[in-house]
Amino acid sequence: MAKHRFFYGYKRDFSRFISSHVSSIQLIVIYYLILTSIAFVLLKLPYFRVPGAETSLLDDIFMAVSTVSVTGLTTFNISEVFNHRGVILLEILFQVGGLGIMMVSTFFLILSRKKISLKQRQLIMADMNQPKLSGIVRLIRTTLGILLLLQFVFGVIFSIHFYVTEHHPTIIESIYYGFYQSISAVTNSGFDVTGTSLIPYANDYFFLICIILLIIIGGIGFPVIMEIKEWLFFKKKRRGYPFRFSLFSKLAISSFLILFVLGTIFIYLLERKHLFAGMDGMQTWIHSMFYSMTTRNAGLQLNQLGEFQTPTLLLFSTLMFIGCSPSSVGGGVRTTTVAIVFLYMVSFIKSEEKISIFGRRISEEDIKKSVVVFNLSLLMCFVSVLILSATENESLISLIVEVTSAFGTTGLSMGITDDLSVVGKMIICALMFIGRIGMLYTLMLFVPKEMKDKGYIYPTEKIIIG
Repeated sequence: MAKHRFFYGYKRDFSRFISSHVSSIQLIVIYYLILTSIAFVLLKLPYFRVPGAETSLLDDIFMAVSTVSVTGLTTFNISEVFNHRGVILLEILFQVGGLGIMMVSTFFLILSRKKISLKQRQLIMADMNQPKLSGIVRLIRTTLGILLLLQFVFGVIFSIHFYVTEHHPTIIESIYYGFYQSISAVTNSGFDVTGTSLIPYANDYFFLICIILLIIIGGIGFPVIMEIKEWLFFKKKRRGYPFRFSLFSKLAISSFLILFVLGTIFIYLLERKHLFAGMDGMQTWIHSMFYSMTTRNAGLQLNQLGEFQTPTLLLFSTLMFIGCSPSSVGGGVRTTTVAIVFLYMVSFIKSEEKISIFGRRISEEDIKKSVVVFNLSLLMCFVSVLILSATENESLISLIVEVTSAFGTTGLSMGITDDLSVVGKMIICALMFIGRIGMLYTLMLFVPKEMKDKGYIYPTEKIIIG
């Protein structure tokens, strides 16, 4: 009895210490570090590996970080290291890393009918980058249910499609690869388990359009999925007033679609007389659409990146740097951040004091966060390229692609990942992890839980700009 009292007393004191000294964001990062450590241990087990497959400690750490951050960059050929059980383990890690550790754990709490505490709700809010506590549990229940249902439905569709079109000779292989492609697309993981990515499906338009759709669903943002579902059911109820999407959803959807359309057009114009020269009109546009979307986070390929022109690779790097919407499976600087920075520049040029869009004004705090996150992310990627240029014997464009791919948790590479030095791999690991948790949360890691006001304000003085 005394031992039980000691244990619970110790547990209570430890919880109080964590609550008073560790912020929710810092605790979330600790959870992801623990998840990465668990992934490292599991991926080292012989049960999940091809007999005789040997990898270095650094390569295993790199793989664990890449898996949890659902990036897709690897320093070795997955098919030569992991068996079928290992690939299934990767799929499970994709779910936890891509959907979020708090989303998955809370979903199991909901299934077990356990009460979700206020602290857990705060952690969920931090992990999913949500501004308020209300509706958090409903968001998780609805979003995760939709995403898992889509993975199952498209897994079945792909399995049947692969078997009928003879992409895979047996029904078992068709099911195995069908579900893998479905899970990989929704979670935007981009890991290549065959060594050929999606190159064998380059002329399969039905499959490519489905993949594009799944990448969009995974990267558009969980709150957007929730609101679209509510909108659909709202229309069925035929109420007397229109459904109103939040400003976040409007900005996320519009910026997502604008980037998709502009990316498609520019890729088409850059490659129509180069890589796409031998293709018909339909194939050219579908491939342009595919790369406009996959470079935003999925990292799937229909060609070797070295076949593209340098301007196209720079465009790919820009799209990878931007990434997907906040509160999604994607990484990068995020679409809404870029949208707010762009709107801020436009308002400055027009001499407007406030930024307004869709009949709403964007708060000063969000503008400041967007500018800081964008500039620091750009600076971090620049410094990373600068360091890698000194430590690696690779072309500049390949290093730019590698850095933006890691930060955007995309997974595209020009084949230099396994040739990177120890310093190079460590930098890419750091970029993948930061890209997963976000630059804003990375900055807030170093902010104390309680900030005291100085109690005074310095006088303002003008300086010369430009």
